[in-house]
Amino acid sequence: MSPRLTALAASASGLALLIAAPALAQTAPQADVAAEQAVSIDEIVVTAQRRSENIRDVPFAVTAMNTETLNTLSSGGGDILQLSGRVPSLQVESSNGRYAPRFYIRGLGNVDFDFNASQPVSVVLDDVVLENVYLKGFPLFDVKQVEVLRGPQGTLFGRNTPAGVVKIDTIKPGEDFTGFGSLAYGNYGSTRAEVGVTLPASDTLSVRVAGLWNHRDDWVNNAYDAPFAKKDGKDLGNFDDFAGRIHVAWTPTDRLSTLLTLQARDYEGTGTMNRANVLTKGSNELNDRFDRDTVHYDGGRNNFQKQQTTSQSLQVAYDFGPATLTGVVGSYQGSSAGDGDIDGGVLGDPINSGTVPFPSETGTLTSDLIQNTYELRLSSNGDGPFGWQVGAFYWNERFNLVSGTFNGFGAVAPTVVGDIVQKSDSWSIFGQGRYQVTDALKLTAGVRYTDDSRDFRGRRIIPAGSPSTMLPLANVTKSVGDQQISWDISAVYEVSPDLNLFARVADGYRGPSIQGRITSSDLVTTADSETVMSYETGFKARLWNGRARLNGTVYYYEVSDPQFTAIGGQGNFNQLINAAKGEGYGVEIDGDVYLGAGFSLAGGFAWNHTEIKDKDLLVPICRIPSAGAAPICTPTDPLVTVGTTPRANINGNPFPQAPEYTANLTLNYVRPIGGDAELFVSTDWVLRQDFNLFLYEAVEFRQDSQFEGGLRAGWRDLGRGLEAAAYVRNITDEANVIGAIDFNNLTAFVNEPRMYGVELTKRF
Repeated sequence: MSPRLTALAASASGLALLIAAPALAQTAPQADVAAEQAVSIDEIVVTAQRRSENIRDVPFAVTAMNTETLNTLSSGGGDILQLSGRVPSLQVESSNGRYAPRFYIRGLGNVDFDFNASQPVSVVLDDVVLENVYLKGFPLFDVKQVEVLRGPQGTLFGRNTPAGVVKIDTIKPGEDFTGFGSLAYGNYGSTRAEVGVTLPASDTLSVRVAGLWNHRDDWVNNAYDAPFAKKDGKDLGNFDDFAGRIHVAWTPTDRLSTLLTLQARDYEGTGTMNRANVLTKGSNELNDRFDRDTVHYDGGRNNFQKQQTTSQSLQVAYDFGPATLTGVVGSYQGSSAGDGDIDGGVLGDPINSGTVPFPSETGTLTSDLIQNTYELRLSSNGDGPFGWQVGAFYWNERFNLVSGTFNGFGAVAPTVVGDIVQKSDSWSIFGQGRYQVTDALKLTAGVRYTDDSRDFRGRRIIPAGSPSTMLPLANVTKSVGDQQISWDISAVYEVSPDLNLFARVADGYRGPSIQGRITSSDLVTTADSETVMSYETGFKARLWNGRARLNGTVYYYEVSDPQFTAIGGQGNFNQLINAAKGEGYGVEIDGDVYLGAGFSLAGGFAWNHTEIKDKDLLVPICRIPSAGAAPICTPTDPLVTVGTTPRANINGNPFPQAPEYTANLTLNYVRPIGGDAELFVSTDWVLRQDFNLFLYEAVEFRQDSQFEGGLRAGWRDLGRGLEAAAYVRNITDEANVIGAIDFNNLTAFVNEPRMYGVELTKRF
């Protein structure tokens, strides 16, 4: 283990000891610390089981992030990717810029970069699932809480949740006129303006209006000075992200409540900036060719991206007395366009770009997405020993993606056009019951039946005059479908009012998938459903007379027919595969503690071991320049020649993008300075260790320790609702490799640079 990881892991372990040790010594005299013991941490209420309850009563691992934490991570223009590593076992990454994140929990995720890919982690925003990958990048603003539910969540949240759920709840209208406005400005012209206001119209009608503008100037120079680039200017790195939301809450009677939500997003900016040959064969360290402020692109038209999404949802709840009937209807619409210099360099420029064997430039010409969801749920009321909920759910999606490959030198007209339409339908029925067996023991069980279907149709077009050697492709069709039953059984035992033990067995399910990147391959592949059987047990404790909280979990899961995506290798395309088995097991710890004298500490640590189990599973490796030549990377897996092409046997490898160790730590200090005013300082750090970028292992694509930290300090007046702060994100300006391209050269892309600035907030 590296010194950095050792230090952070020790800090996380120290957090556990700091919390636990006072609990063991509570019989000691307390008079000299009575004042300090009057301070206690807040109780956390979550809706992880579709009802409000104390987080200690939830029979599985769940961590909640509040508004203050989210605001800190958003400083400097941060997006949803900043959640990565902030709770145990959560990883978030993207090779598609700011609008198509990929989520992993306990190592289980999907590295597929195409928009029609499925993921085993579901994102749910205000009770509406965001299924398509680019809906999951909707910006976080005016958010009350984010809950990360670890382990299968198939009973209550349905398909494609075998790894877990990221549940986002925004601030809803209330009875009082309240709100806030914040404005931040920093380096690179970064500007973030956010507002949220609740406007009560009557005793029964209230409106919440919220908006976000997130901006950054161009800060990266395309030193190649291509025709589409500025001469000796800044060409890339900008974005403008506008988003708005309106909640209308109407409660005409004590029994009936409704919530109408309208949302919209308009985003335009720079996509992921690939950098050619910044890795050297035999090393996973960035070499001297890497310059954060400079790229060399002959294609991609400055890697532009555009996306617009709109959504409408209506929630209606009626309290019948013994039970409440809730209906949720949601609809999302989206479109996007973009382009990218995939090879990351300039053909024939060995000094700046290294060897670029062939130009690679791809993009989205247009896309069109429509998603509709319908849910009806009946839940028992009251505090009796038996509680239950039953429901039905329907989801459908139509996604049309028109993509293109280009000549690699910035031409507007594509050389190959792929037009695909994917239609998906899923319906399910579910039920869950809980029973208070004794005052201390509560049992919960649930089951869900799901019917899935997905249809794919695609064609390849070669425009007149195109230099492409590919042939037109008539309509290619594929269909997959499945029916599955998901279930879970759990128990919570209250040892004392401050300590609960829990255990859970859960079955999860990800529906069958189709992948067809027909602009660069004739392959259209499918993957069967994957199922997960998960076991976990742990404790949730409130300690030190309410001044500390500590949670611990150990888990094991086995995946049958895990879906993996073999990316790149010998071309710019993806292939779906099923392995025979996969397994994961590990330990998670998180908690927080008030240390006294204005100091508080929060943090978490996870050890996640994942392993592919399929002795016959072979995948392509990085590009091989010619028959019999050595590959451009250094594979460490056993190689098996298929035809004339070596392939890697990945049996025993970890899942891709699955760090073995992750840790996070936040230290806060608050000092009152008279009246309602106070000074505050907060520093937060996150670290991940040992993970593969691809399914196969290679020296260049095996990442060691990566860390990133932030600092925020300022003054606030609680009485007047004023706050002024300065912030720094990625304070040490770490350049961490978060992804790579292996089919052309040793291309990589990295995290965000150091961002700093000031912020002013007014709350009322």
